[in-house]
Amino acid sequence: MTATGRAAPPYAVVVPTLGRPSLHRCLAALAASAGPKPARVVIVHDRPGDNGSVPDLAVPEALRPLTTVVPGRACGPAAARNTGTALAGPVPWIVFLDDDVVPSDTWAEDLARDLASASDTTAAVTARIDVPLPEDRRPTDWERNTAGLATARWITADMAFRRAALDASGGFDERFRRAYREDADLALRLLGGGWTLAAGTRRTTHPVRPADRWISVRQQAGNADDVLMTRLHGPDWRYRAGAPRGRFPRHLAVAAAGVAALGCAAFGSRKAAAVCGALWLTGTAEFAVARVAPGPRTREEISRMLLTSAVIPPAAAWHRLRGHVVHRGVRPLGPARPPDVRPATADASRAAEVAS
Repeated sequence: MTATGRAAPPYAVVVPTLGRPSLHRCLAALAASAGPKPARVVIVHDRPGDNGSVPDLAVPEALRPLTTVVPGRACGPAAARNTGTALAGPVPWIVFLDDDVVPSDTWAEDLARDLASASDTTAAVTARIDVPLPEDRRPTDWERNTAGLATARWITADMAFRRAALDASGGFDERFRRAYREDADLALRLLGGGWTLAAGTRRTTHPVRPADRWISVRQQAGNADDVLMTRLHGPDWRYRAGAPRGRFPRHLAVAAAGVAALGCAAFGSRKAAAVCGALWLTGTAEFAVARVAPGPRTREEISRMLLTSAVIPPAAAWHRLRGHVVHRGVRPLGPARPPDVRPATADASRAAEVAS
């Protein structure tokens, strides 16, 4: 029983992984957490061997009888979560954890309270994400980017879903191949169908993982997923998902200025090329300064920001264009309604029949 007087419902934990070293720390924290243990733990290894086998994983002894390790299809975290869901067994709740998070000492106890407090139409209960930042210096650009997870509206780094809601929605949309926007897509479909999403009390730490200097450039691939979100949910999806538009309009302008400068130079228009080149340089410098100013301003960080600030705008524009091509024929899946929630159009039609 929880403090609310309601019995804690059973749950399973699904962890998609690429086999990173952080997985052991995540599982160790899960095993040590005070409170009801999961009925099952499913680890979906999304980087299996050539023959589909998965490497041996160091699963804590307390979790070994509950744990199943299966190969994923190497199609991204959305597909891996669907694979794990199918193998989680007949439990009413499934909790998704990323392999680089660390549940708190009271995580299981707090989760039990979160689930027991959920209403019948609550599709999911979020966690409170803590991102530790260095105390002896300003955070780097990558560290600030990761810190944004602490205020993200819906984040599947630690999110508990009602099994009935996942079944009604069809699960995660596997067209999202990266860990980006697949959570917002599912949340909008659930909210559109009449489900609610609740904020939980459990806390999970999301450390900043090591990254090379090109991580911010690779992240621009998410611009293609933004196109998919627009196809699926309409042009106002950012407002409903609480997702700011960011700097893409500026990136597009800077990239266009750079292309125009090269084109003008190729056709011998030196004056026009100089003007466009100056616009490109100004935009790139402004972007670099905006990223350097709040950071530690070390030589390594400054050089990284200067280099990537020149590459990010064209990379963002390219991926947005690619998204328009790849997702040109996409159609929405439709909202995922609870069994007792009727479409508004049906209610309106019935009211019209009564009125007539």
